[in-house]
Amino acid sequence: MLRVTVELWPGGNDLRRRVIATADIGRIRNGVLADYEVRLSEAPVGEVGVPSLVQGYPRWSGSVWDLVARSVAVALNHGVEELPLRPTLLAVHERSDGVRYVRLDQIPQPARKLFEDNIDGESVPGEGLAYEEDWSDFLKGARKRAR
Repeated sequence: MLRVTVELWPGGNDLRRRVIATADIGRIRNGVLADYEVRLSEAPVGEVGVPSLVQGYPRWSGSVWDLVARSVAVALNHGVEELPLRPTLLAVHERSDGVRYVRLDQIPQPARKLFEDNIDGESVPGEGLAYEEDWSDFLKGARKRAR
């Protein structure tokens, strides 16, 4: 099995490094054309995407990074061996009174969990909503650490 680990090194400081994601890629069928099962995990939410298969991969025909890239693509794109569309910025909505907000259910994980932790206890413009200014600050890095 291959395990790919993504670490965050704040400010390049290895003493503050922490694992933020892993990809487990396990060979489940041997042969010239092997099959691999892929599982992605991301802190703090756990499993990302769905367990997926890279099927009929020509072993020893390319760099291990080719297998890793295809594995990640398959897991993020519901079993299809291509990258999903690039994410877009979240839509900002505006109420008739001029209050600008974002919908929490439109924020993909793990950003949603981190953002919800960030605004925990703060006032919000409605159930399942957050002020656009709080979201903008979060994107700029002005956020609390996830608990």
